[in-house]
Amino acid sequence: MKFLALIVVVLGLAISLPSSAAVTKTEAAESMNKVQLVNVNQATVEQLTQLPGIGKSKAQAIIDYRTKQGKFKSVADLAQVKGIGDKLVAKLDGKVTF
Repeated sequence: MKFLALIVVVLGLAISLPSSAAVTKTEAAESMNKVQLVNVNQATVEQLTQLPGIGKSKAQAIIDYRTKQGKFKSVADLAQVKGIGDKLVAKLDGKVTF
């Protein structure tokens, strides 16, 4: 009888573990997708490199452009920066602010 109860408990744990693990993975994925908005008119190189597709050289190009040309007004303005094309602008949409 104790053996049967032990089997029931072990099976119950085995069934519940994968679903709780899946919830944990889902929660982790959702939290990783929540990117804090970066203000491209004020951000440092380090802050800009947190954006997808932006390394140090593109971050510096953004800073150089805004220093010479003035503040960005929209995400589409980023396409004016050397090395940033339409595909990258699309990735940045919703992740930057002005």
